[in-house]
Amino acid sequence: MAPRAYWTGHLRLSLVNIPVKLYPATTSERALAFNQIHKPSGKRIRYQKIVPGVGPVENEEITKGYEYEKGKYVLIDQEEIDDLKLEAKQTIELVRFVDEDEIDARFYETPYYLLPDGDMADEGYTIIQKALKDTGKVGVGQFILRGHGNIVAIKPFGKGLLLEVLRHANEVRDAAPLWKEITEVKTDKEALDLAKELIKRKSGKFEPEQLKDAYNEAVWELIQAKLEDRAPEIVTEMPGSAKVINIMDALKKSVGQGKGAKAQAKRGTAARGRKTAKGAAKRKSA
Repeated sequence: MAPRAYWTGHLRLSLVNIPVKLYPATTSERALAFNQIHKPSGKRIRYQKIVPGVGPVENEEITKGYEYEKGKYVLIDQEEIDDLKLEAKQTIELVRFVDEDEIDARFYETPYYLLPDGDMADEGYTIIQKALKDTGKVGVGQFILRGHGNIVAIKPFGKGLLLEVLRHANEVRDAAPLWKEITEVKTDKEALDLAKELIKRKSGKFEPEQLKDAYNEAVWELIQAKLEDRAPEIVTEMPGSAKVINIMDALKKSVGQGKGAKAQAKRGTAARGRKTAKGAAKRKSA
């Protein structure tokens, strides 16, 4: 069964309005969630909402407040916020088109799939998708999602559109002060060439399904083992040496390992070839 839309509204480009719906592009199903437990009793720790001098309060007694001075608040009900007639609550307004590499990777936050909402939206949606694909541009806009104003980037993805929520400028820290802590060193050309060779040999397609979450799997095995009252079947590796090693020696050994594996693979292929040829000769003589 298809998931429910996370948000519905309109994608607008100038005078063009296209009904759209938004779906999360990621899932947290595999995320491990632990509760805090009182060890002596084995019971879960609960948290109460308490007002000093008043005691525990019910959810319906709680409202929002902005602290404008120490200990002084402007109270705002959620209904008052909901009543604000902001067009961005239901419309994604595309205001600029940029090259994808113009958006700093630090700004990307959360991806969503953006789909047409209804048969009447199909043509306009397809035209926008193809236009972005043909021009190589990314649409930048703004809209409100779950009570937060967002900057978004919309780009072609497969046969549809991907919407990425972006961070605001004041949410991204400047890296320059940190880069000042990096010591300037003179690069050894041979070491640099070896590093490039190692990178070249290990280059390939991005295949996230091949990168297993060993930590997550080990924790799940630990949980299962406790439920079954047995020792966990976890294969561990000896931690690497903590001593400082010579970068040149390490690079040479790493590249050498690659050559050895490649030569071994060639020998294996050749041996299989000889074995196949011998088998064919025997069948022929028979």
